[in-house]
Amino acid sequence: MRLLRPAGGGPSGGDEDDDAALLRAVARGDTQALAVLYDRHAGWLHARLARRCPDEETVREVLQDTFVTVWRSAGGHRGRGEAGGWLWVIAARRLVDARRAGARAERAAARPAEPAGPAPSAEDRVLAGLEYGEVGAALDRISPELAEVLRATVVDGLTTRETARLLGIPEGTVKTRALRARRELRAALGPHPLGGTA
Repeated sequence: MRLLRPAGGGPSGGDEDDDAALLRAVARGDTQALAVLYDRHAGWLHARLARRCPDEETVREVLQDTFVTVWRSAGGHRGRGEAGGWLWVIAARRLVDARRAGARAERAAARPAEPAGPAPSAEDRVLAGLEYGEVGAALDRISPELAEVLRATVVDGLTTRETARLLGIPEGTVKTRALRARRELRAALGPHPLGGTA
């Protein structure tokens, strides 16, 4: 599968019905549909990834990985909401994965005599804690519809509008679920070790 260069205007650069039809065709193995989807969305995805990551090579790899993931899992798109939000969730997760892999590779390559590389950014530490730490375990204990709103808005950095489109629910529902999710998360985390609640 050979993908084309980044192009496309923005998350709403194509008709949502056309995107849904393209994703159904990709799920059936249509490489031309994937190329059209790529041309429609790769430009804005590339620009958005580049704002989060200054390394152009990493951005290109993440963009490529995003569309490889789309190729493999297009059948999993529920058809609710716009494809652009779904694509961004995939790209944002691939970027987090790439940053973690890069950090692991740097640590493995570092010799003991050399000073340690730069510490992970605060964002990377928070994201790792959200997925794998105490907060991640607490997220798994709250109701799935609340957890998916928190993951979309906090972990993936989507706006309320993007989250609403991705999940196929009204923006007001996103806000309500986010508030309820934070309350349930606080209760699931229990008392904070420094006093009060988390």
